[in-house]
Amino acid sequence: MGRKRLQEPADGRPTVHTVAARAGVSIASASRVLNGVGGSPETIRKVREAAAEVGYVPNAIARSLQSQRTGLVALAVEDIGNPVYVEMMRAIEAVVASSGRQLLVHATGGRIDNETALLRRLANRYVDGMIVSPIRVTDEHLTALVDSPVPVVVVGQLGADAPIDNVRTDSRHGVALAVDHLVATGRRRIGFVNGPLDTVPGAARDAGFRAALARHGIPLDDELVEVGDFQYAAGRAATERLLARAEPDALVCANDLIAVGALHALLAAGRRVPQDVALVGMDDTELARMMFPQLSSVSLGSAERGRRAAELLLQRIADATLPPRREQVPPSLVVRASSAATLPAPRPATGPAGPPTTHPSSEGVTA
Repeated sequence: MGRKRLQEPADGRPTVHTVAARAGVSIASASRVLNGVGGSPETIRKVREAAAEVGYVPNAIARSLQSQRTGLVALAVEDIGNPVYVEMMRAIEAVVASSGRQLLVHATGGRIDNETALLRRLANRYVDGMIVSPIRVTDEHLTALVDSPVPVVVVGQLGADAPIDNVRTDSRHGVALAVDHLVATGRRRIGFVNGPLDTVPGAARDAGFRAALARHGIPLDDELVEVGDFQYAAGRAATERLLARAEPDALVCANDLIAVGALHALLAAGRRVPQDVALVGMDDTELARMMFPQLSSVSLGSAERGRRAAELLLQRIADATLPPRREQVPPSLVVRASSAATLPAPRPATGPAGPPTTHPSSEGVTA
């Protein structure tokens, strides 16, 4: 009776002891095979066949308690519906899956309390590590990051002295690439539609826009600058406000969602793109290629940042003694039809029915 209780729990589920007895091997040998540690080809064959015969199912909870590993990695981003995070998530998932782990995804809404609560929950060790991409970084974030008992990698800007693995890009330089391109095509009344200035990307892109104009000797016109949010509806509304008071010949948008909203606002207002107003977004997501005309956009390497962040996290999980690492993915400009080198042409006369509808080419080139 004692032997029976040793082999099977009260609910009758087969255990490693059951498998070992059926395979005719030691419990230690069966355990090594079932945990993926290995064994001789013959032992592996016997144990796997025995496990299948008795219907053995590994106890994941017991295994995680024994190994101090859950086999799970978390990703926390503002909005899982944003194409830039979708591209990042796909790259991260591919790297995580190659290590035999699974990815959990959290949408924080960009709320500081949500993000810091998630970081504090890491004390429960429900995952082996986390990748987080906050759009705001506060002292609460930094405290939770430093105190985390499991590895965390941040995708985004951190202070130079933050002892956290970090993958970043230079969106300030990215905006400069967009402005340089528009100036080269003859545009001078260049507007900017941004997200919130109290966010890391919003502040960086605003600074990059102002610096780029100054470098080209173009005075900043506040009438050509509008702030909203990093979403389609906010981008369209912000562009409508800008057009109600100013006549830009080009617009730079702080991400592709804003740029799509801007495109729709421009077309609804009878502005031709790119003949009347050239348009450039940021992030170079699938949205940019799906629009008509196709959108020029600054790539910030979303997939590459995700891939590097996942690799850093797996390295940190394997070796907690590594010094903090910081990697940078440079931006690049992809030029498409929305900002083609077509100088503003005289607008056709507007009759009672309004201006004629035009359909610019959607072909684009990369640069």
